[in-house]
Amino acid sequence: MPALVVGLGNPGEEYAATRHNIGAMAIDELASRAAVSLSVHKKTHTRSTAARLAGEAAHLAVPMSYMNVSGGPVSSLAKYLSVPPTEVIVIHDELDIPFGTVKLKRGGGSGGHNGLKDVTKALGTPDYIRVRVGIGRPPGRMDAATFVLKPFGAAERKELPFLVSDAADAVEAILESGLEKAQQRFHSPS
Repeated sequence: MPALVVGLGNPGEEYAATRHNIGAMAIDELASRAAVSLSVHKKTHTRSTAARLAGEAAHLAVPMSYMNVSGGPVSSLAKYLSVPPTEVIVIHDELDIPFGTVKLKRGGGSGGHNGLKDVTKALGTPDYIRVRVGIGRPPGRMDAATFVLKPFGAAERKELPFLVSDAADAVEAILESGLEKAQQRFHSPS
């Protein structure tokens, strides 16, 4: 059964380059690698497409809703495609991981991430795979909600293509070898 790979983010050009949209950026990278384009799927309120990644069938998607209400589109598309929650892979920004780091896990809490809260609620379980893309903590006393909606800084922008590529590599590793082997690859010190 093909996995459903979803990149979380906010719609619109004003959010395209923000930290909160790193999941959507990774989906764009995966679509580019597979030489496919996402198209609007009105029934599920997503942009999505079928793809082959690392020799495996998958479905790529980005909700067309705002981050905090992305669960409905994710759940709708999973039901439409008959993909169980355990076969859903969600790529998202993670404040509690240093910038430039990718971590993988199945299940767990939301860590205050409203997009994950909504996906968990809509899927009816937290037992989906997460590709957690580190964006680091906000500087000083900056509010986390403000930080995630800001574009990456100049130094981060130089490293951003590598981080997006690592997130895409992580998805392909999960599809090709399973979560445990992918975790061994991405969690071991370089």
